[in-house]
Amino acid sequence: MVGFTLPPIHDNPDGGWGPSSSNFPPQFKFKDIPYAPYSKSDKLGRFADWNDPTGGQSSGGGMAMGNQRAAGAGPGGRRRDAAQAFGSGTASAFAYFHAEDEASFSLVDNKVGPSRRGGALVRGRGMGRGGSSYANRQAQRGGRGGFMNSRGGAQRGGRRGWRDWDKSGRARESSVAISPDWQMLDEIEFHRLAKLRLDVEEPEDVDSYGRLFPYDKTYDRVTTKSERPLQLVDRIKYNTTTSDDPVIQQLASNNVATVYATDVILAVLMCAPRSVYPWDIVIVREGNKLFFDKRDGGPFDTVTVNENAADPPQDPSPNSNDKNAPPETPSINSATSLSLEATYINQNFMFQSVSENPPPPAVDLNKPNPFYGPDESEPLASCGYRYRLFDMSVSEEEDVRICVRTETDAYLPGAGNPKDGSGLLTIRALNEFDPRAAGAGGAPDWRSKLDSQRGAVVATEMKNNSCKLAKWTVQSVLAGADQMKIGYISRANPRDNTRHVILSTTSVRPTDFAAQLNVSLANGWGIVRTVTDLCMKMPEGKYVLVKDPNKPVIRLYAVPLTAFATEEEEDAEGAVEEDAGSLA
Repeated sequence: MVGFTLPPIHDNPDGGWGPSSSNFPPQFKFKDIPYAPYSKSDKLGRFADWNDPTGGQSSGGGMAMGNQRAAGAGPGGRRRDAAQAFGSGTASAFAYFHAEDEASFSLVDNKVGPSRRGGALVRGRGMGRGGSSYANRQAQRGGRGGFMNSRGGAQRGGRRGWRDWDKSGRARESSVAISPDWQMLDEIEFHRLAKLRLDVEEPEDVDSYGRLFPYDKTYDRVTTKSERPLQLVDRIKYNTTTSDDPVIQQLASNNVATVYATDVILAVLMCAPRSVYPWDIVIVREGNKLFFDKRDGGPFDTVTVNENAADPPQDPSPNSNDKNAPPETPSINSATSLSLEATYINQNFMFQSVSENPPPPAVDLNKPNPFYGPDESEPLASCGYRYRLFDMSVSEEEDVRICVRTETDAYLPGAGNPKDGSGLLTIRALNEFDPRAAGAGGAPDWRSKLDSQRGAVVATEMKNNSCKLAKWTVQSVLAGADQMKIGYISRANPRDNTRHVILSTTSVRPTDFAAQLNVSLANGWGIVRTVTDLCMKMPEGKYVLVKDPNKPVIRLYAVPLTAFATEEEEDAEGAVEEDAGSLA
């Protein structure tokens, strides 16, 4: 007869429930396996409840509910305790954690959804009370004014649904071609730039150049019922880069500052976290000096339109299937066409809104325009250049100052002497192209809303053109302007981008407008100081700071000294080399 021997029982000397870690028997095969403790008060039911609708995600200590189906079953909301899964009230010591990130894995549901009553193709008056259709949900993307129109269901935000999948994934091209021999030195994400901060004191004025005309106050009284046509005014206004500025060259020879830039370039850098479109800044280090330059024909010479809109204007995509096919003709509402139109509008509104015939007379600043030569015959535009020094030093031991060439467009009569920096103005213009076109960003019709609901128009522009308005505000603050005049200009006909009318003009204080836009000058100076420190660690040479066309990232590249050189400069360098060879 086979005998039966009881296994040895090892009591827990600690008096607890379950085996003790200090009293393991020899050759215990479960020694390295973690033990999931439980309380005697736990209700032992199922080891695993596969029918639990909560998925075992309920929490609440050792008495968590395992099966929630019985909750509130009885009258009066009474609950009855359901049977629990074993160990459901304790921390899972056997939980499995994924070793790899599977965020990129997703399941695709190919089932056809149930049809809705009153779908997207609704004509006539649209939906009834409470009828939330696909068309209405799509229209809400465009913000205000994106609902169904009574004329056949057309929406203000454009014809939604057509190639929306292609628009969102359409990649932009870089503002400058990245050469393979360029060396990437650093990469900075925008969320890191947004955390920087540097408080800068009031600047020191070095000198002022140019002539300013008075602002015509009659444009402040223009309304949508008394609109004025925008005229083509032929004037000369210079937008010279930093290194070609003779005044900055003279100041650099006198070691006035460490960094030299213009307000246009500096505003782009200070508002970099808001930018969506690509841009690039050429940085040249000569000795212990830095020069922030722009390329000829680069993005600094044009004005963007609806850059920050949810669905910004798009350029026609190249036909990659057929390389021999002619490129698609850009429409008047494409991104490039709108940018050129906005630049044309800004320049002509600036020239038109000043009074060139006294009284009041024009004011000459300390010195004449440094870019206007004796051979020029066309009249100069109203423009004043103020060269100002900002101290970016963090401690008293260091001396890091930046010299900025700022621009003002006019002066306000009766607000003080412009030579002393009083009553200076900057003049800008916002443009409306077609509120029903794609890329309009849900903008309301200015002719019907500008006088009665100006706040809605301004809020939409602040949303769709956040970067552009921030750059204009930063330029005005850097120049020390008392006011910024913003004109609202629309097409005379939405299908004609050559004729425009002035609908209204408003005045804002740059510091107050910066607070409304949530623009932090301290954050902008922190970005400038960070880029300055990054470039000062590099050896002498030429660098380019490039905004990625599709990601919120800026990258710093080291480029050859001959990069971005114009043909005249290359010819001059070639002539110098030939002369040196003949002398040798």
